[in-house]
Amino acid sequence: MSVEVRIPSLLQSFVGGSKSVTVEGQTVGQLLDSLDSLYPGFRRRVLDEEGKLHQFVNVFVNDEDIRFMEDLGTPVGDGDTISILPAVAGG
Repeated sequence: MSVEVRIPSLLQSFVGGSKSVTVEGQTVGQLLDSLDSLYPGFRRRVLDEEGKLHQFVNVFVNDEDIRFMEDLGTPVGDGDTISILPAVAGG
């Protein structure tokens, strides 16, 4: 199924400058694999060597943080929107 993935400005250069990309997959992990197939090296920008989300990267499915769902195994469906957001700190 095709799902829209919103790309943060920090990563847009890795996907040809696009703000969003439509890719195929049934889980968040599969979507990241699809993105990496289209844009080699993208996956390592959001996942560490163990295949887990980098500490300062958040992924949301329809505004729900996947860390509180099924993480990379979180299912996605037609019409869902995936947002990849870098964590922001400051004070």
